Amino acid sequence: MKVSFEFFPPRTEAAETRLWDAIVALESMRPEFVSVTYGAGGSTRERTHSTVRRILRETELTPAAHLTCVGASRADIQQIARRYWKNGVRRLVALRGDLPDDDPGHALRSDGYGCAAELIPGLREVGHFDISVAGYPEVHPDATSPDADIEYLKRKVDAGASRVITQFCFDDDTILRFRDRAVAAGIDVPIVPGILPVADFPKVARFSRSCGATVPAWLERLFASLEHDPREQDMVAASVASDQCRGLMAEGFDQFHFYTMNRAPLTRAVCRMIGILPDERARSEQAKRNHVA
Repeated sequence: MKVSFEFFPPRTEAAETRLWDAIVALESMRPEFVSVTYGAGGSTRERTHSTVRRILRETELTPAAHLTCVGASRADIQQIARRYWKNGVRRLVALRGDLPDDDPGHALRSDGYGCAAELIPGLREVGHFDISVAGYPEVHPDATSPDADIEYLKRKVDAGASRVITQFCFDDDTILRFRDRAVAAGIDVPIVPGILPVADFPKVARFSRSCGATVPAWLERLFASLEHDPREQDMVAASVASDQCRGLMAEGFDQFHFYTMNRAPLTRAVCRMIGILPDERARSEQAKRNHVA
């Protein structure tokens, strides 16, 4: 069983402390890699770079940096990729990126990459990166049809993607149908379900509406009236996420990508519940590094 974790870069010093606490706490789970996102439109690009460099410098984790097309030229992106390669980063997550609501028509520059399928060959010119791409079990909001969405995913894989990480989806049957359609289209790289433990249900519900993900009625009922009881909410969230993982494991999935929301305890609990235990040696090594620092 393999896991990977996703973090978002901090906007404040307090948020940076919380992020780093989460990274340290999850290091002992020995993930295959940890990814660090961009904000909307690349708005946290420099913080992403800084976080990735710190992970390389201060942990034994393997970072995967997000790179998006929005608001950047080909030259800009290749310069960033060359800097990552020089610093020892060998994994990337290649994305088009979210288009800003206020001016979506001009978010992609004429001298830039128009989509992730174009971005991947450009990154390959810089180095032989291990590149992850996104997949959408409920279909990308901009796709003209489910078939067109799968055809485009095939383009990304043919361009050199190493794996598909799915957007979070709370319905296992939807994920299974997505996998079946992808395999039928000739997509032969690992499809890794994205798992979102629900740390804050109202926030997850708002975010889901904005990105086209469905929040099932049964999930809403489970979290009803729990916003003032964080301990019980976390217990329910861990149970829901671990049940989903076990259901998918029974269908042959052996990799999961956790959207941690920079909260380690909930993600650690889910990992434990599906049989992934912390490596005490790694925890001891991290403690020694912290003491030296």
